[in-house]
Amino acid sequence: MADMFKRVPVREQDAKVRATNFEEVCYGYNKEEAMEEAARCLNCKNAKCIQGCPVSINIPGFISKVKDGDIEGAYKVIGESSALPAICGRVCPQESQCECKCVRGIKGDPVSIGKLERFVADYALENDIKPQKAEKMNGHKVAVIGSGPSGLTCAGDLAKLGYEVTVFEALHELGGVLVYGIPEFRLPKEKVVKKEIEKVKELGVKFETNVVIGKSTTIDQLMEEENFEAVFIGSGAGLPMFMGIPGETANGVFSANEYLTRSNLMKAFDDSYDTPIAAGKKVAVVGGGNVAMDAARTALRLGAEVHVIYRRSEAELPARVEEVHHAKEEGVIFNLLTNPKEILVDENGWVKGMKVIKMELGEPDASGRRRPIEIPGSEYEIEVDTVIMSLGTSPNPLIASTTEGLETNRRKCIVAEEENGQTSKACVFAGGDAVTGAATVILAMGAGKAGAKGIHELLSQK
Repeated sequence: MADMFKRVPVREQDAKVRATNFEEVCYGYNKEEAMEEAARCLNCKNAKCIQGCPVSINIPGFISKVKDGDIEGAYKVIGESSALPAICGRVCPQESQCECKCVRGIKGDPVSIGKLERFVADYALENDIKPQKAEKMNGHKVAVIGSGPSGLTCAGDLAKLGYEVTVFEALHELGGVLVYGIPEFRLPKEKVVKKEIEKVKELGVKFETNVVIGKSTTIDQLMEEENFEAVFIGSGAGLPMFMGIPGETANGVFSANEYLTRSNLMKAFDDSYDTPIAAGKKVAVVGGGNVAMDAARTALRLGAEVHVIYRRSEAELPARVEEVHHAKEEGVIFNLLTNPKEILVDENGWVKGMKVIKMELGEPDASGRRRPIEIPGSEYEIEVDTVIMSLGTSPNPLIASTTEGLETNRRKCIVAEEENGQTSKACVFAGGDAVTGAATVILAMGAGKAGAKGIHELLSQK
């Protein structure tokens, strides 16, 4: 009999092997393992796990179906709340959301909700189980800007309610951050992302690529000339931030955004593609979030010795525990309580090293984390030939600057109501990273759901 206090382990690629390839790290559950793990769920009446889910999936409901072996039924339960379960099951920080609320976690391991969601979603993709379409159209027309997680979620939810939805994507490929930001070894593009987008298409959503809102057309033109009654902005945050230290403009310095886009979207990791990428022999990644881990693990797979430079301790790392664990297993070196002071440049303008300083933690700052303080006289140099800055991103100001009456804050983020995504401009809603700045996929999805709810409340009155 299974141990009710310990979760069923998930099979993974061996660390030494996976550090040399871009194949998915985690293999996920098979049906027998999923049913065994599902049997650990207590099916709580007052399910706190649902409260921890930004898109409010009926978690005990779908797990109960898995326990009974009804995987198609489980998918239908998840589909009531989430348009992208195979993606969320892989990249959502369940440990700090649904799983941390799980009652099983009080005296043992919480139920592996994310891995069960992934199993159900993968089963649906492999067996081509169709999502539930709207029974009839309601005659209303809505535009969605951006095909990332917030845009896809908003579009999917509105399509289920009978809206005619068109998604406008600036790039040539659909998926937003799901295709350009997250590496293949965490989120396979052909196997998962493209198939999840196909499920959204099956709901009746239309997609137009290579449309840059603010250049190709504007929000005002969409509403006035193409008769869209409402617009949802889910354009993400793709404008990288830098430190402003000496040497930052040298050859060999990249934003994590550019580095990952070259690898993920433009397939630089694949020798059959001609996309150039500076693999580097010794790479420093500055930052401690999930994007930093993605960049570090990508550089490692391209053959580099990789150092993560982070100014706080491991306890304050914002990246998921699982991602840090995987990075360490694969051989990424962590230089913690360390901060860059200068990037050293050779006579030809290329990176030759980095001057760093040791830090110590003082009193908590506004984020609640202890503030890092420089230790005088502790500077030293490390030898690197490539630097990847992973310090966060902000929204591209193009949409806001070309839309009259759309309010933004000092960080250039669009101001929108949290509950329904309503902006300062009538009939224009927004959510995800365009509103919050860089955050998680699941939070962007939650904002997409809120935007769809706000649009439905507005247009259903007409």
